[in-house]
Amino acid sequence: MTRVAAIDCGTNSIRLLVADADPETGELTELDRRMTIVRLGQGVDRTGRLAPEALERTFAACREYAAVIKEYGAERLRFVATSASRDAENRDDFVRGVLDILGVEPEVITGDQEAEFSFTGATKELIGRTDLARPYLVVDIGGGSTEFVVGDDHVRAARSVDVGCVRMTERHLVHGDKVSDPPAEEQVAAIRADIEAALDLAEETVPLREAHTLVGLAGSVTTVSAIAQELSEYDSARIHHSRVSRDRVREITEWLLRSTHAERAAVPSMHPGRVDVIGAGALVLLAIMERTGAREVVVSEHDILDGIAWSVA
Repeated sequence: MTRVAAIDCGTNSIRLLVADADPETGELTELDRRMTIVRLGQGVDRTGRLAPEALERTFAACREYAAVIKEYGAERLRFVATSASRDAENRDDFVRGVLDILGVEPEVITGDQEAEFSFTGATKELIGRTDLARPYLVVDIGGGSTEFVVGDDHVRAARSVDVGCVRMTERHLVHGDKVSDPPAEEQVAAIRADIEAALDLAEETVPLREAHTLVGLAGSVTTVSAIAQELSEYDSARIHHSRVSRDRVREITEWLLRSTHAERAAVPSMHPGRVDVIGAGALVLLAIMERTGAREVVVSEHDILDGIAWSVA
């Protein structure tokens, strides 16, 4: 057994996993898993830079995570940074801050690397299940980008495209400092056009329609599952490996896009940091299901973070 720590810093959230990994049995025993909404990608699509307040929120979370890692005595740590820090002109400020706090340099990985980690994390425990036909299409809907991976035991094709819940919200729904509440039909249409263009791009290298099982990852997908189940609070155990039909995803997406901030915030399973971006995230999921013909999505709580942990082990 090796005690490892993995940190995934995305556009919207930063997450930590501390676990004992046994490469011989393929078991990952979770000791601590937590997530903080830091919105690191605030304004990056518009300015090309990481905002000072976004950096400080992220560094505050890193200080908290450093204490947790020390408490558990993890032997190895890997810190992976994704879309927002790939795009930012001042990402060196981010790298220096993380190095000072955690003692490791964040790896600003490529979209293809991100896809590989996501696939490993999501599918390692699915191998051998007879109720889920292969190949899998693993879709990781993040804040700034979405990763598409098709594979069986290993990745066959992968592509990352710049469509995510934060990027789409900021690009099409924010005017001044306010998010349209609810968005107008033409704003939703503009988001949908961007998503469709991104799907066209993904299909150039990834055979999206050849997959038999769609596996959805990250906060937009897990939140849709929580809403579909009408959970009284966010419950990872009930969300993990739940299945949501395309019709139910469409129904939830349409409601999210016509609801107000207050109505979305009143959903008991909704994280406060997702209230303004969940509509765009759900629309990405719906568009993928319609494009691929997937009748349902299998929702996974295990994703890039678990893949990073395995890479350390």
